[in-house]
Amino acid sequence: MTALFGALSDAWAEIRVHKLRVLLSLIGIAVSVAALTAVVAFSEFQQQYQAEQSDRWGGRVATIAVSPYSEDGGAVDVDAFDAHFQQVGERFGFSHSARNVQGMTLPVQLPDGVTEIPARLVDPAFAQIHRESLLEGRWLRDSDVEALAPAVVISEPLWDRLGRVPLSQHPLLTVSGPAAGTYQIVGVTPKQGVWDEEPRVDLLYDAYRARVDSLPEGLAPTYEVWVGEEQAAEIGPVLAMDLRAGLADGQDLSVTRTDWASMSGAQDAMRTFELITGGIAVLILALGALSLINIQLVAMRQRVREIGVRRAFGATGARVFTTVLLESLVATTVAGIIGIAVVVALLRSEWIVTSMFQGIQDIPPFPMRAALTGLVASVVVGAVAGFIPALVALRVKVIDAIRF
Repeated sequence: MTALFGALSDAWAEIRVHKLRVLLSLIGIAVSVAALTAVVAFSEFQQQYQAEQSDRWGGRVATIAVSPYSEDGGAVDVDAFDAHFQQVGERFGFSHSARNVQGMTLPVQLPDGVTEIPARLVDPAFAQIHRESLLEGRWLRDSDVEALAPAVVISEPLWDRLGRVPLSQHPLLTVSGPAAGTYQIVGVTPKQGVWDEEPRVDLLYDAYRARVDSLPEGLAPTYEVWVGEEQAAEIGPVLAMDLRAGLADGQDLSVTRTDWASMSGAQDAMRTFELITGGIAVLILALGALSLINIQLVAMRQRVREIGVRRAFGATGARVFTTVLLESLVATTVAGIIGIAVVVALLRSEWIVTSMFQGIQDIPPFPMRAALTGLVASVVVGAVAGFIPALVALRVKVIDAIRF
């Protein structure tokens, strides 16, 4: 132990003496470790971002979708199935359940005339299941059904066509057709990207049915429930069996999981992305290690006289080897910690994360896996980069110092 602390003290003294050389080598290692840590952390944030984007389409993990249909192609008795689903759902005690009707349009009065606008009929829990984010205002509530002017949420492209009237001025939307009436705009959903130019209206299923006796021909609601992932495999078959027990003749239903975690292709894409980012990280680390090894070997050729003198005064080969190895190890560890600290400080900034991943809701904490990977990498690089120069130093003899 005494020899180890002595070698460590010698290594620290060498670092202090050769400040410039050490500083130049450490800058490269700090940058390499910071890049490695950032790549691993970026992978974690990217996976969270992709998961949230998938949640907006298929629902959170785990979302079970129930879709009734008629075996002979006829109409589904929507009201009867709705009452049956509510009865079965109460036995299961679902905390998040929502109806969802898509594929319909509403004739909406716009500044340039009446236009058919895509519409969705949803329940309030739809926003939680699908991570609906809002640019302005609020989402739909159960109490909005009783309002004289039922609440609607519109997309940003439709808001643009309406002149982006501030929601504080309580803008109204005029609808024609079977659901004719005046609706109050209470929220705006943002564009999902530069490609998203679809105008859309979201309104409560019950508010629509209060004005219209039936859904458009050929449409039926999809019932979505959000359950725990560990329970999904058990709930799905039992839910399907209970619902089929009360169906009318000629009607059936499908019960499927729609979240990304149930799709092998999505999971394969996640793994592929992680492998690619891991390969980039290893390449960055290898380049940093090669750079440090070159610097250490060049520096070792200049220290032949110094090491020879130390051997002449009784330093053993093990002492010289350990000192050179620890010199590299200590320096790279310090550089790695500095690089990790810089990345942590940057990625803990909410502004930086949200600007890189627009629309992310649940910003994860800085992944400890990234910090530990960077720290281990800096130690490994220090050990590898110090081992070869240490072997060179071990071969130095007293006569070499005289000849040098």
